[in-house]
Amino acid sequence: MQTIDKFNFAGQKAFVRVDFNVPLDERFNITDDTRIRAAIPTLKKILADGGSVIISSHLGRPKGVEGKYSLRHILPRISELLGVEVDFAGDCLGQEAVDKAAALKPGQALLLENLRFYAAEEGKPRGLADDAGEEEKAAAKKAEKVRQKEMAEQLASYATVYVNDAFGTAHRAHASTALIADYFDADHKLFGYLMQNEIDAVERVLSNTVRPFTAIMGGSKVSSKIEIIENLLTRVDNLIIAGGMTYTFAKALGGKIGKSIVENDKLDLALSLIQRAKDHHVNLVLAIDAKAADSFSNDARTQIVPVDRIPDGWEGLDIGPATAKKFAEVIEASKTILWNGPTGVFEFDNFAAGSASVGAAIVRATEKGAYSLVGGGDSVACVNKFGIAGKMSYVSTGGGALLEFIEGKKLPGIQAIRGY
Repeated sequence: MQTIDKFNFAGQKAFVRVDFNVPLDERFNITDDTRIRAAIPTLKKILADGGSVIISSHLGRPKGVEGKYSLRHILPRISELLGVEVDFAGDCLGQEAVDKAAALKPGQALLLENLRFYAAEEGKPRGLADDAGEEEKAAAKKAEKVRQKEMAEQLASYATVYVNDAFGTAHRAHASTALIADYFDADHKLFGYLMQNEIDAVERVLSNTVRPFTAIMGGSKVSSKIEIIENLLTRVDNLIIAGGMTYTFAKALGGKIGKSIVENDKLDLALSLIQRAKDHHVNLVLAIDAKAADSFSNDARTQIVPVDRIPDGWEGLDIGPATAKKFAEVIEASKTILWNGPTGVFEFDNFAAGSASVGAAIVRATEKGAYSLVGGGDSVACVNKFGIAGKMSYVSTGGGALLEFIEGKKLPGIQAIRGY
């Protein structure tokens, strides 16, 4: 498989799929440019070699052409970070895009308009009536798949080499992330630096593990993390359960959790996961105390209580100090660490201590030589909030893609280039 370091882009036109799905405020100012900055090394490598770049991305979830989702809003920041004036094509499939891509000279860059302005990017029909019959839905889906292939073919025609640097969308078989690769031979399709780093980070954790291996799983629902937990139970030495999932486990074990978030239909599942952890000789680490609140508010009254004895009318919004100490001891004794999901409602400063404690423990372990991978939107927000992102071994830009990769699923965006 071709690699970006070995590939010489001199005289090449590179179609680069990036993930510039960045948050914007009401005035369309970028509030976090992490994803843009992450792709800059790949773009700079191509330009430095003497190639030109055609940059493509999605932004938001438009239902057609919507000005608020235009990539024109982020064009100035891309030009600033890349160090060259980036041109813009206001329609990724229009004649303007065709002409501007054809006219690109070495060292020049072109940004295409939002790919998702076209339903064909995702291959999903839009605008079907709610009462559409099954035959009509099937016909619409088939027609959109044809348009998706046509879109991929046109996008591919702009370039001589394809570079996928959008790990955040690697789990989707979209026109620009998977289908487009079919129009390039094995020597002219490759991963960008960000994509390769993401793959290397996950494979280092899952396939080249240095033990003890500890995974910290947060999040509000067991149901949303079941596949990743099941996959990890065959790989980790320690599995820490945190966040809202805590209270489903606590109730399943007979505890009283007040009005804490819970999935009552997943109590048996929680018990089965506890048993499976025992069967695989995994140390399942559960909370022993909680910081409970009398309302879902930063200004709520609080008390520290046993996690299985939360009073009626109160809800657990973070782990307590005894749990924080327990988690930290396990984390600091680890050599490989995966963190996905905070321990509580970290967005409220009064309930951020648990997540901060976990983050600090990971930092200490990393400083002692452990490899730490942080992934998932909330976990990334955590390490950024606490100013410790740079002290982790790797902070992933992928949300759903990272989770599916860890679950053991094959990601279309990776398969399209690797071939497996």
